[in-house]
Amino acid sequence: MEAVGGAAEERWASLCNCVVNFLLEEKYHLTALELLQELQEDGRHAQALRLRSFFSDPAFFPPDLVARASSSPPGADPQSLLEEKIAAEEKLALTEYDLRLAKEDLTCLKLELQKQQESSPDNTIDASAHEGFNQQDQRDVKISALGPLKDNERKDLNCAVKEYLLLAGYRLAAMTFIEEVLDQDLDVWTNSSACVPDALRRYYYQYLSSTTEAAEEKISILRENEALKKDSERLYAEKDSWMKTSELANNQVAALRKSLDAAHMDIKEKEKMVRDLKQSLDVHRKELNDCRAEITALKMHIEGTQSSKQMPVGDTDGFSTQLNANSMGEAAALINEHENLKGTESITIKLVSAAALTEDTRKDHKNTESTIEGSPDSEAPVPCSTAGGGGYGTSGYESGTDTSPEGISVNGTQHGAGNSQGNSGSISVYVSEDKVNTEIVESPSIHKSSYKMALETIKIVSDALPKIVPYVLINHREELLPLIICAIERHPDSDVRDSLTHTLFNLIKRPDGQQRRIIMDACVELATSVGEMRTETELLPQCWEQINHQYEERRLLVAQSCGELAIYVRPEIRDSLILSIVQQLVEDSATVVREAATHNLALLLPLFPNMDKYYKVEELLFQLVRDPSGVVVDVALRELVPAVVGWGGKLDQILRVLLSHILASAQRCPSVSGVEGTIDSHLRVLGEQERWTIEVLLRMLTELLPFIHQKAIETCPSVDPSENYISESSLKLYATGETEWSAFEWMHTECLPDLIKLACLLPAKEDSLRTVITKYLLAVSGRYGKDYLEHIMLPVFLIAAGDIDSGDFIYFPLSIQSKVRGFRPKTSVAEKIAIICVLPLLLSGILGSPSSRQQLEEYLRKLLIQNTKDGSFSMHHTAEIIDAIRFLCIFEEHHGVIFHILWEMVVSSDTNLKTSAAALLKALVPYVGVKVASTHVLPALITLGSDQNSAVKYASIDALGAVAQHFKSDMVVDKIHIQMDAFLEDGSHEATISVIRALAVAVPHSTDRLREYLLTKIFRLTSAPPTENNVERRRERANVFCEALRALDATDLPASSVRDLLLPSIQNLLKDVDALDPAHKEALEVIGRERSGGTLESIGKAMGAHLGIATSVSSFFGESSLLGKKEGGEQHDPAAASVPPQVGLQTQQENTRFGRIMRGGFGDMLRGKAKGGDEPS
Repeated sequence: MEAVGGAAEERWASLCNCVVNFLLEEKYHLTALELLQELQEDGRHAQALRLRSFFSDPAFFPPDLVARASSSPPGADPQSLLEEKIAAEEKLALTEYDLRLAKEDLTCLKLELQKQQESSPDNTIDASAHEGFNQQDQRDVKISALGPLKDNERKDLNCAVKEYLLLAGYRLAAMTFIEEVLDQDLDVWTNSSACVPDALRRYYYQYLSSTTEAAEEKISILRENEALKKDSERLYAEKDSWMKTSELANNQVAALRKSLDAAHMDIKEKEKMVRDLKQSLDVHRKELNDCRAEITALKMHIEGTQSSKQMPVGDTDGFSTQLNANSMGEAAALINEHENLKGTESITIKLVSAAALTEDTRKDHKNTESTIEGSPDSEAPVPCSTAGGGGYGTSGYESGTDTSPEGISVNGTQHGAGNSQGNSGSISVYVSEDKVNTEIVESPSIHKSSYKMALETIKIVSDALPKIVPYVLINHREELLPLIICAIERHPDSDVRDSLTHTLFNLIKRPDGQQRRIIMDACVELATSVGEMRTETELLPQCWEQINHQYEERRLLVAQSCGELAIYVRPEIRDSLILSIVQQLVEDSATVVREAATHNLALLLPLFPNMDKYYKVEELLFQLVRDPSGVVVDVALRELVPAVVGWGGKLDQILRVLLSHILASAQRCPSVSGVEGTIDSHLRVLGEQERWTIEVLLRMLTELLPFIHQKAIETCPSVDPSENYISESSLKLYATGETEWSAFEWMHTECLPDLIKLACLLPAKEDSLRTVITKYLLAVSGRYGKDYLEHIMLPVFLIAAGDIDSGDFIYFPLSIQSKVRGFRPKTSVAEKIAIICVLPLLLSGILGSPSSRQQLEEYLRKLLIQNTKDGSFSMHHTAEIIDAIRFLCIFEEHHGVIFHILWEMVVSSDTNLKTSAAALLKALVPYVGVKVASTHVLPALITLGSDQNSAVKYASIDALGAVAQHFKSDMVVDKIHIQMDAFLEDGSHEATISVIRALAVAVPHSTDRLREYLLTKIFRLTSAPPTENNVERRRERANVFCEALRALDATDLPASSVRDLLLPSIQNLLKDVDALDPAHKEALEVIGRERSGGTLESIGKAMGAHLGIATSVSSFFGESSLLGKKEGGEQHDPAAASVPPQVGLQTQQENTRFGRIMRGGFGDMLRGKAKGGDEPS
């Protein structure tokens, strides 16, 4: 942009030179003179040099002629002397400029001559020098090779000059030029070839083309054009080479595509081969099943043969047990055999072995028959051994006989039965003792048939489970989980597995925390068993189906599964499907679901394979941190923020976005006032949502502080990483500016300035946000150390608060000092905003650090005492400084320092200090306890109340009213009574007004004793005859009394106080009609009617007898009054009147009290008043 601006400026200067040359050559001197004046006014002295030199040339304008033409008389005219001085200075500057140009030309010529002497022989020096002198002479000659101008050319030039003067804004010069050119009408420019933009510049260039310099310039341009043409040709050649390279690359891509297509074809052929092998496998499986059926038929034949032999009952049972054991062993063998069926060859081998084993089974059948027939009487135990590994043999017949009396042992692996007590069992079968002990060896074919039986069992259990689960008690359904997991793991049908998985997730309609834990443990166990692919295809779809369930407990289960099942799926699924599930759960309406989603997102982040989803996770982070629920925010700050920082490693990015969100949340709020240039136009009205957002974002900044500090320590060029503080030596090294320490600079160049900007947007009432900022500043000083607090943080906040004299910048590099000094308020409004918004942070967050207590006391003394005496800025911003100290008083640890300074102000002889002390005490009352109020506040106010200065005294009255408003202790109230009596005894109008007004403000929150005291004082003051003749003062007094009575009427007053004090006080005020405002008068009349109830006449008489004003009271409440006439029209039954209408009276009392409160117009009374009983009538 600067280059473009410089080119435009050079172009305008060239055009201006063209116009100046034209005007002087054509002798348009008046226009040239007017142009000179306008150029000087416009500040373009460089373009006005030639015009000044022309008009100051005595050859053209002799001094005597100029003196005679001058209208001013000669002499010591100050204006003329000033003009002559300016002209002399300009001429001197011009002469110096010409001298400098001449010296530069002379130097250039000397250098050129020296080069020519060094490069040329001696015999050619004279000739070249002579030729150079000739060329110089030719250049000095003024060339007008084109001849005189034609009329149309002159008119084009004149019109172009006029257009330039108008465009440049020199309207007076343009008007003078039009008047000076008499023979042409410059307002009409015919449509000629010269009527184009920049026509004057074109003519000027054509004029310059006749000079030698122009010819040389043309030659250089031609050479440049040739060079550009060569570059263009070279670029075209490069383009052709790149095109050829691109073609080669395209050919390679085409070849790769062809090879890819061939690979696809090969893959298809392989897939076809796989399908053929699968079909062959199915055929062999069918044959295998036929063999198993044959084995089953043989088994049934054996059983039929046994039953035909009339065995004893014990023998039959033992043999059945043996067959069952054989079936169990057969199932285990078939499972092992099924795992070994990997190809066609293995299947064929198994089929051959099955056929051989069929013969063995037949032999076993015959041997069994012979054994049973041989010994029908005696019995002996026959051990039968079955190996679970699938190896089979007849050890009893081939290796000998065993006559020992031992049981028959049947060993087999039990599969799918849920029995974990052992892998073997022992079953004894007793036959005749005379028989030879025979060991029967089982066949693998029996194991194969058992696998089919186990599969059928799984199918039966799977079909029954969905029907059984609803009829099992909720507390016992967890006992079905092993069956459900086993069925899901082993069932061959995917649809049935999906149904069982659905049953697992919906085992309990609304599971509590413990039940969700049990279900989730079962899901984790299942995912561990089935592997990644089945977890993705069977478990995760169930999560997705439950994500919009109507019960939040089920959605909560989905949220928990996202974090715990992520480890059992492929990495690319974690940051796609599972992250999308979490993202949808973050938008859930239930707080517990969002909380669980936040927790599981923190668990999920370390499992992501890469950083592709970082910005999506960052967006979720800020969304959860700004969640409307505090529980979700706490989990996000405690778990998710550290997880994102640790996973992403982009702390700078998070901090940059965080600070921008904090400032944007405040800046988009409307201004307190729309009047530009005021303080309120800079402050913002925060809504509840914006206030909550800024608060949680500041809390997030506090949570990130350990990471910020750790990074600063790790990147420190001189500090040992084991140290936790920034030492003074490190700060001195940093101040040299020789080392870069960006992680350290971020805190005081970006973070603290942005917090200051935020504070300058907050009104004085935003104490909560200002407290959060203060806690952050204290945390920063606690981590970075005392040296960083004193040498870095304190100067930044001092200059931001407008105290530019107290800051020390020796520990800042020069490049940072200018930036920090830029925080200084530059206007009076900015200075006041700084005191309102930044000074509280300086006092509480910087000087309020535990290591700076002494500095805090010194600064407060300087702010409140020394500066006020000196008349510096503190004296003009007393209210703002008091509000800043009020905010400091929120932190109880600073009360001692504040009251120590306050007592110095109280005992001071300066009236301004005492008045400020009273105002400060009034502001601090809401933030102290009753003990501090009794020992510090009240003694100071009593001391100020005894001061002779009325301003100090009245200021202490307002502060005592604030004490009465916030404390209900009897001791405090007694002291207030005594002091208020002392003020009232003074008898001055101002004291009376101040006392009644201060106590009236305290009425809604004070005790009954204080209300009774105020009502008594008002009654006595209104009963006394008025001593003031000034109507304005009487009106002010009556208004204060009326406001106090209306405030008292909005409270629960005893009936005696209403009868003896309130109503008489109202009647006393109604007597002075001239001093009473009509609105107050109407309100008092309404209060009088409602408070008197149905006994107006008796109360009026009592008031008259008590006060001696029976006539005036009777005229208002008596029978002849307006109220008496109005109520006299109704007839009442004496008997009915003797019975009090309880319900109607209660309703009337409630309505009356509500009406009094609404008339009082005190909204804060409703908030501060405790709910009392019914008002007695």
